[in-house]
Amino acid sequence: MDKLEIKGNWNKWKGKIKQAFGDLTDDDIKYEEGKDDEWIGRMQEKTGKTRDDLVKWLKSLG
Repeated sequence: MDKLEIKGNWNKWKGKIKQAFGDLTDDDIKYEEGKDDEWIGRMQEKTGKTRDDLVKWLKSLG
């Protein structure tokens, strides 16, 4: 997944991530441009999913 994929889909994904993982805070899912790996790592830590599983799930969101 490249930076443009996250940035381009962010508004759509944000709501779906909150629905799927209701215990995540806004700070947990906060995305900062250029810090994709940091964001993925934080999501892995909070959800317990592997990087591959997260990427596959995010791509499935559209």
